[in-house]
Amino acid sequence: MLLRTATRQDLPAVLALLADEEKVVAPSSVVVDMAYEKAFADITDDPRNEILVLVDGDTVVGCLQATYIPGLGGHGAERALIEAVRIRPDRRGGGLGRDLMERAVERARRRGCARVQLTSHRRRADAHRFYASLGFTASHEGFKLAL
Repeated sequence: MLLRTATRQDLPAVLALLADEEKVVAPSSVVVDMAYEKAFADITDDPRNEILVLVDGDTVVGCLQATYIPGLGGHGAERALIEAVRIRPDRRGGGLGRDLMERAVERARRRGCARVQLTSHRRRADAHRFYASLGFTASHEGFKLAL
């Protein structure tokens, strides 16, 4: 399994993974509009952001976005925020999610991050157990404000 930074050609496959958590969405069915194009360019042009894809042959089977956040806490160390973690529904249960997350954590460690953090919706109990099995702890209560 190859882990690499996403390219523009991967955008439909990444959007397909994000479109539905329960069923496989064909990348060819995804409409890549200007909002997606701009967001992808903004992410890939920013050295503190990356979209990683896990690839099996020619197929993107997983993805995540990592954002590296500088801060004064932790003596100025960066922390990594991991979001939009997805594995194709038909490929779950075989360790791909663990592989993706372990490799993303190692990238953050090599970068010098002092912490990796993520959020997960309260309804995703299976995901919470998965993150706990990787050593993540539910240490904070999160809040969001829609604008």
